[in-house]
Amino acid sequence: MPEPRYFTVAEANALLPTLKPLLAKLMERRALVSISAQNLGSQLHEIHANIGGPEISDMTRDFAAIQTLIDEILSHGCILKDLNGGLIDFLSERDGRIVYLCWKYDEPAVQHYHELNAGFAGREPL
Repeated sequence: MPEPRYFTVAEANALLPTLKPLLAKLMERRALVSISAQNLGSQLHEIHANIGGPEISDMTRDFAAIQTLIDEILSHGCILKDLNGGLIDFLSERDGRIVYLCWKYDEPAVQHYHELNAGFAGREPL
C-alpha cells in the first residue's frame, strides 16, 4: 500500500481521466460477479447441481480482475470509498485542516470535499 498522498483539486481532477476508465471496468466486473453469484446461488438449491466448472472459473477470473483494478486505482494514492456508487476520495488540505476531496463516478470533476469523519453525507461544495 503506498504512502498517503495529498492532492490539490487540480491534481485530483488531472487524475480523473486515468481513474474513470478503471472505475468503469471495476464496476462492470463487479456487476458480472453479482450476476454470477445470483446464478450460482440458485444452482446451490438443486441437490444434484454441479457448482464447479466454468461458472466458478469465470467468477475466480472476475475476482482476480477486480483486485487488480482496485490495486491500480489505489496505486495513484486515492481512496476507493464505495465501489457501488463509484466514490473516490483524495486526501487534501483545506484551510489548514486535513479533508477528503470527494468525487463520484458520474460527476464531471472534483467539486466537493468533506471532513475525514463526515463521509459522503457531509459533502460540501468546494
